[in-house]
Formats: sequence, C-alpha cells, structure tokens
Amino acid sequence: MPNPRVVSLLPSATEIVAAVGCESWLVGRSHECDFPPGVRHLPVCSESKIDVSAGSAEIDRQVKSLLRDALSIYRVHSHVLRELAPDIILTQTQCEVCAVSQRDVEQAVCEITGCTPTIVSLEPHCLRDVWSSVRQVADALGVPARGHDVAKQLESRVRTLAERTVAMPHHPRVACIEWFDPLMSAGNWIPELVEIAGGVNLFGEVGRHSPWMMWDDLMTSDPDVIVLLPCGWDIERSRRELPVLTERPEWTRLRAVRDGQVFVTDGNQFFNRPGPRWVESAEILAELLHPQSLNFGHHGTGWQLA
Repeated sequence: MPNPRVVSLLPSATEIVAAVGCESWLVGRSHECDFPPGVRHLPVCSESKIDVSAGSAEIDRQVKSLLRDALSIYRVHSHVLRELAPDIILTQTQCEVCAVSQRDVEQAVCEITGCTPTIVSLEPHCLRDVWSSVRQVADALGVPARGHDVAKQLESRVRTLAERTVAMPHHPRVACIEWFDPLMSAGNWIPELVEIAGGVNLFGEVGRHSPWMMWDDLMTSDPDVIVLLPCGWDIERSRRELPVLTERPEWTRLRAVRDGQVFVTDGNQFFNRPGPRWVESAEILAELLHPQSLNFGHHGTGWQLA
C-alpha cells in the first residue's frame, strides 16, 4: 500500500508528523507551518485574512471584527487541496484564532470534487492532551507504535525536568503575558509549563483558554518574573511591540521590571505550539527561572532578557 498523502494545516501537527518519521508523507502545509525546515518547500494551502504586520491592538480589533460576524480569520485554498488530493488533512478544534479550524477545512473540502480526505482534528488544552495528540496523529497515519514511543520519550523528558526543578530552593512567582494590547495572560498548557519549570504560575488556568487581564491585576500580584510569549510572534516581532508595555506608567513600578526579570521568548516556535517542542518550551522557562542551575542552550534563540 502506498503511503497516505498528508496535508497539515496546524504547525504542531506538522511537527508531530515529522517526529513519528512521516515527514516525507506531507504534500501540503498551512502558511504557518515552518518546522522542521524541510516542510517549507511544500505547497501552502491557507492564508490569514488579517494584517499580521499590524500592532497588537489593531490585530485584536481585526480578529474580533471577523469573529463578531461569524467569519473565520483564515482562508483555506480549496483549489490547492484539489490539486494535492490528500488522503488525510490535519487541523484543530482548539481555537478559532490560533490556527485553521475544522470548520474551515470542512468548508473547503465541500468545494472539492473527487476527493474525500479523512479530517483529523486535534484539541490540546493541557499536557496530557499533547501526548494524546501525538498518538492520535500516529494512529491516523497507521504508525501507532511510533506515536506511543515518541509520546513516552517526551513524557520522560518532562518528568526528568520536573524532578530537577522541584528541588530548587526558590520558586519565583511568574506572570506569562500572551498578548500586549489588550493585556492577556496565558492559559491552556502554559500554567503547567511554569510549574514544571520550577515557577509558581499567577494567571491563567490549566486546560482553559487564555484570559484577558487588567493592569490592576498585574500590579496587585507584582510578579517576581514576567515572561512575554505573544501568540504567533518571535522574539524580534515581540521586541518591536514592547513599547506598548514599557511606555505605560505602571510598568516601571513592577518588581520584575525593577529587578531585570522580564524575558521575551519565541512564542511562535515554542510556547504557542502544543507539539514535540513543548519539552523545549519547558526547558526555556526553566533556564530563565533558574539560570544559575540549569542551561539547555536556548538562551539567545528561545529567550532573551527584555
């Protein structure tokens, strides 16, 4: 039997496909799938309807406007899917904003004749769901044993890290900021990452969507450490938007700012993707929270001092 033709419209799913040894089966990707580097030559099957070069406040306005009108913020290219004739399409139902959704894919598939791919939708909300996603993708590809092995290895790495950090003498109080304007803290799997890395998470709940927050809440909690991990942005892009935070009068009164404990991370490549590099995300947090004890080599590329 020939290998299935796979289109991934979710960056974390693309990474899972590669992790279970099936990267060569991919025939198409989303506009956001860029890792591993070998997938970048694949045909792009989607695009964003919003201006991603805009500032955080304007991006938020565009997203809310589209969602208010019950419109998707992504466009799936049905003509490209028709040409690729995939057997399997990987997507998600976790968030209408984060990536192409199952609804988007189903609408595109309805426009295709002679092609009835299997749609596999992932819905990760927490650590346990990430391991389940690995197994789910591997099962869909017909390589369940590989999925089991990869998930087991990832679980082992996380468990080993947690065993190291729990013994740390100091567990700083951490605020993870997922959006700048309006202010949003990080939820879903991020609170678990903070705990695994040896910190105390202040905002957001495990398994629940990232909540909006007020500046008064941030000032009252006065965290020891602030981690910036805007959804979809790398370090350089986040740095360009930093004045949205630093020019506010409250900013310099925060303990983390005074102590030089504000860090900017590559949210796009790590924290926003619930896939195999979830472990690296935990390592990044562990490094910046415990720099004297832990060094996994992510400084400079995964995180920097703000």
